[in-house]
Amino acid sequence: MIIFDLKCGSQGHVFEAWFGSSDDYESQLARGLVSCPICGGKDVDKAPMAPSVGAKGNRSADIPPAAMKAALAGMAEAQKKLLEKSEHVGDRFPDEARAIHLGESEARSIHGRASPDDVASLRDEGIPIAPLPFPVPDPGTEN
Repeated sequence: MIIFDLKCGSQGHVFEAWFGSSDDYESQLARGLVSCPICGGKDVDKAPMAPSVGAKGNRSADIPPAAMKAALAGMAEAQKKLLEKSEHVGDRFPDEARAIHLGESEARSIHGRASPDDVASLRDEGIPIAPLPFPVPDPGTEN
């Protein structure tokens, strides 16, 4: 699995996307399957990325509670915006993700449920998926 920072050419939105490989990214881009999750624009390219460097073992990773709360609120807001432009497919998620990946279904943003075995199979097939940070209730239900 590889993570790229991508940038929307029309609006300048920067977002993170996961792919099975660099070739998988190039293939999906060529087929028009890569789009900005914020505005839906198809004019997307790689954004400059900093290398991932782990923290030294002797440094504390303590995060102040206020900073953690702000980070979680930001993640919740980002997820909310992404879901506004995403179709809930429920338990059909694995089948829909495959159909989109294979070009058998319209390219679109979807979300739903998948078992751990389905997740492993999708990743083995090179289908880019990512878990949402917060649970999403089914439409028409409340928590």
